[in-house]
Amino acid sequence: MAGETRSVGFSRKTEVEAQQDMTGISLGRRMMFMSILVSLTALFLSTWVLYSFFDSAYSEKVSDYLKAFVERNARDIDVYLTERQANIRMVTISSSAEELLQPRSMDVHLENLKAVYPGIFDDIGLIDQQGNQVAYAGPYKLGEANYADAEWFRQAIKKKTFISNVFLGIRRIPHFIVTSQIMHQGKPWLLRATINFADFNALVKGIRIGETGAAFVINREGHFQTQRRSDIAIDPDIIKLLVNTPYTGTSPVLREHTASNGKQYLLVTAPLKSSNWILVVQQLKSDALVTLYNARIAGLAITIFGALCIVITVTYLSTRMLRKLCTAEKTQEVMQKQMVETGKLAAIGELAAGIAHEINNPVAIMIESAGWIQDLIKLGDYKKEEGMKEINDSLSEINIQGRRCKEITHKLLSFARRTDPRVNEVDVIDLLQEMISLTAQKARFNNITVEKEFEPGLPAIMASSTELQQVVLNLINNAIDAIEKDSGRIVVRAKSQDDHIVIDVEDNGQGIAPANLARIFEPFYTTKPVGKGTGLGLAICFGVVNKMGGEITVESEVNVGTVFHVSIPISTKEQRNS
Repeated sequence: MAGETRSVGFSRKTEVEAQQDMTGISLGRRMMFMSILVSLTALFLSTWVLYSFFDSAYSEKVSDYLKAFVERNARDIDVYLTERQANIRMVTISSSAEELLQPRSMDVHLENLKAVYPGIFDDIGLIDQQGNQVAYAGPYKLGEANYADAEWFRQAIKKKTFISNVFLGIRRIPHFIVTSQIMHQGKPWLLRATINFADFNALVKGIRIGETGAAFVINREGHFQTQRRSDIAIDPDIIKLLVNTPYTGTSPVLREHTASNGKQYLLVTAPLKSSNWILVVQQLKSDALVTLYNARIAGLAITIFGALCIVITVTYLSTRMLRKLCTAEKTQEVMQKQMVETGKLAAIGELAAGIAHEINNPVAIMIESAGWIQDLIKLGDYKKEEGMKEINDSLSEINIQGRRCKEITHKLLSFARRTDPRVNEVDVIDLLQEMISLTAQKARFNNITVEKEFEPGLPAIMASSTELQQVVLNLINNAIDAIEKDSGRIVVRAKSQDDHIVIDVEDNGQGIAPANLARIFEPFYTTKPVGKGTGLGLAICFGVVNKMGGEITVESEVNVGTVFHVSIPISTKEQRNS
């Protein structure tokens, strides 16, 4: 009998629920991962873009500010030096060499300079063409000093005005001088003044920016013209680079420098004294860009906080949504089971008349045989050999008809029992034979011939036998109902095709209109007359076949007939467990 299926020892319900749970968990994880990935990508991308723009804009702003700062201070220092030249030049314009040679003339001019510009001028002196200091006013004993061999003298004697580099000189104290040429008897003499180094050094050291920014001055030979902070590291290589830097006008130049101690500095340089000196302002890069670094830390903290919020929110919402989806799926599964049971009851109702008629015949024979036995007993013929034979024949007939009724009711009970979700190895041909047998009476009653075309040696499939019975029975019942003419014909086929078992149920009924084909698998949609169809049969078939991983399709032509194709994958026990 077709009901003889071999269980492989695991529950369909357990497997399906496990698969659904794993599918739900996997779906939830994918949704959560993709949501987090998309959100974090958008967050990090927007943060990176904003930071890049801010970094570029702020770095450019700091660069422009440093250049403007250095250019302004370089201009102030140049003004300071130019004023000192003008101070000495004014003396040479207002007084001749003869007047400056007069006693106390130099003292008066020095006192006037100190009165107007306190703390700037240390001393002044008049030097002839041979480098002899012929007049002097100041705190040092330099009245007879000779500067013929001094480098600054050889340069200054050729120029109207001149500013020397810082040097120690005869007094062995760092200082620099400002000179102005004055003619005496047609020969160039020099009026020189010593500028207070401490005053000039204080002017440069007063250039501060940030916590680490400091300034110093070097000449084109790389010698320092002012003192520098002891904590500032300057490599010889960077000094060479600074002195060889060409300048366009008074525009400053900014560069980065990594010291030998690993610290990064920003160096801004500007030309002084007609590019003979260079003003250098040095600041730690971390100090100059402290606002940018603080913004970076704040942005990183905000990004991390935002990422955590995204992860927590997405995880919470995904878990909540997954829980709702699981609840909805379980509700849908319960409704599907209820719909299957309802459809089964409807199918049993459609079979009831044929089953009753099929049982009625053997029951009538059994009653007739029992009555005949009673008659034989009353007549006492059971004692005769012929009577005993009649009784035995009647009992045999009763036994045969009883077995026939038992087989019919067993088939009906086998189909009518509650849908068993267990997955078994199902012999498709045996199952089809059973369903065809169950509907045979209804088919004969409607004058319909049911033909079978089964490919021999079909492999078993892993499925719920009761669910597959429901599918086949619904399709055969629909085929019977679709035939409204004499000599109807139904063909049930089974064959293997591309790792699938394909079951075809073909009829030569009235067919399905093209407008209805798209809706035939919708629940409660039916083309049958009112009271004859529930609209659940094909919807149940569609749900069950899909749950098995298969496919159900239909081909139909009006007034020609309809073919339903059910394709179910062939799978072994090992494949189902993998």
